[in-house]
Amino acid sequence: MNEHPLIARRSLATELVGRLRDMIVEGTLKAGDKISEPDLCDLFGVSRTPLREALKVLAAEGLVDLTPNRGARVARIAPEAVEELFPIMGMLEALAGELACARMGADDLARLETMHAEMVGHWQRGEWVPYSRLNRQIHEEIFRIAGNATLAGLYQNLMVRIHAVRFVARKSAERWAEAVEDHERMMAAIRRRDGAALSALMREHLRHKADVVHEALGELGAPEQG
Repeated sequence: MNEHPLIARRSLATELVGRLRDMIVEGTLKAGDKISEPDLCDLFGVSRTPLREALKVLAAEGLVDLTPNRGARVARIAPEAVEELFPIMGMLEALAGELACARMGADDLARLETMHAEMVGHWQRGEWVPYSRLNRQIHEEIFRIAGNATLAGLYQNLMVRIHAVRFVARKSAERWAEAVEDHERMMAAIRRRDGAALSALMREHLRHKADVVHEALGELGAPEQG
């Protein structure tokens, strides 16, 4: 009897979603790139069926554009979407920060300290992908500590669209250092339980992210046709 049962097709598609998302984060697949199904099938050793299921999931997340008879491309984000989304996210994160400071216990602070130290370590080693993942986890942890399910739900709904933007925006060395400095200041406010200061810092942090995205979109230039 086979001790290692075959992976179900749905599980395979889920695995492909994670790998393709990583390729977008890492910049292997860049915004506006046409996605070659044959190349990816060869790369992962899969058929087109689970690959297409994975692409549909990424399209629902806003990371991929699917066009009938023209295939899939890595999503590009309009500057107008940045102007709409980031101020909203800034206000949500600011409120979460204020609530979190009021509710935070010693265990919560210890967990954030550990996550922050690990994230800074990834930055020091130039490890963009694990840095980006841990960055997201820190922001989600602040929402968890805030303890407001409605606020967290609004945040998660917008995060799908925000991620399509964030994955495009690979930071320059200067911008990456600026982001880490933002987080250092945020942690200082968290240690003081200074909700007002953390709220202001998180709004500023989102403004910096919006600037990074605008710069990245400018570097991408006009979208290709065909």
